[in-house]
Amino acid sequence: MGFMPALAKFIDFQDPEECARVRAITKEEITEHPNPDFQIRVVEDLTQFYATFALDIVTRIVQARDESRECVLILPVGPVPQYEIAAGIVNALGIDCSHLVTFNMDEYADEDGNTAPPEWAGSFATAMRAGFFGKIDENLRPKDENIHFPDSDNIEDYSKMIADRGGADCCYGGIGWCGHIAFWESSLGHNYETMEQYKAATAQIVELTPMTIMQNALHSFGGDWSWVPPKAATIAPADILGARHRSFWLDGMCGPGTTMSWQRFIARLVAHGPVNKFVPGSILQEARTDYTILAGVADDVEIDMS
Repeated sequence: MGFMPALAKFIDFQDPEECARVRAITKEEITEHPNPDFQIRVVEDLTQFYATFALDIVTRIVQARDESRECVLILPVGPVPQYEIAAGIVNALGIDCSHLVTFNMDEYADEDGNTAPPEWAGSFATAMRAGFFGKIDENLRPKDENIHFPDSDNIEDYSKMIADRGGADCCYGGIGWCGHIAFWESSLGHNYETMEQYKAATAQIVELTPMTIMQNALHSFGGDWSWVPPKAATIAPADILGARHRSFWLDGMCGPGTTMSWQRFIARLVAHGPVNKFVPGSILQEARTDYTILAGVADDVEIDMS
């Protein structure tokens, strides 16, 4: 018998057989899914990946304008490349975004649940204003009152704020190392008895898992896990499933020039594992979702000791 250790105790999803099954899914097989509304695609080129993401955002803005209605979007944190590209397209084409209404997914919070102020360097709200909204020409950008971020004061009403706009036209996002969507963590599955209760959960302040702390330390805080806040304000399954469309983008490589991806396994578990409370992104499998994976993330999961 081969060496088969148990999963570490801090991991919330404790099904080694399912982990082994999805681990074996090849790059060629990864786009296959029994739900035709859960559409998986692989994009080979990084530049094309971000350009396609940006065009998706701009297309929804233009479509809503042409239909003389609001465009309500749930957005993940930035700045990341797609936002600067999207802003450039908006400016070049003179697209009026006064009808755009945005709700950011999440914001960091301290141990007492107080969300980060705008002057803190790691603030998601500050990053989005600088990296997206601030790059749109002033005469074209969304009205300031239509740009929303979750915080300590509005978090109990944040889901209602989204619902009161008729729900989101599209919820954009990515997948965290523990399988989270927004900061809706894998550990939160322990708080709900049934999947129905879980899917009905609304925005709240949550404790971040060790996996999320380490992931965010690596990509945003120079590897300094002592700098990553322990909590966050976040949207929840009700907001994500309440959107008319979902568009999730997975580009989790471990840096330029490397073939290593931290997202390679969790991309498979979310898309092909069982729908369950301990892999939050798995709920996307049952909804109309575009699931776009960068080629390096889609590569086969293998042990590499080199």
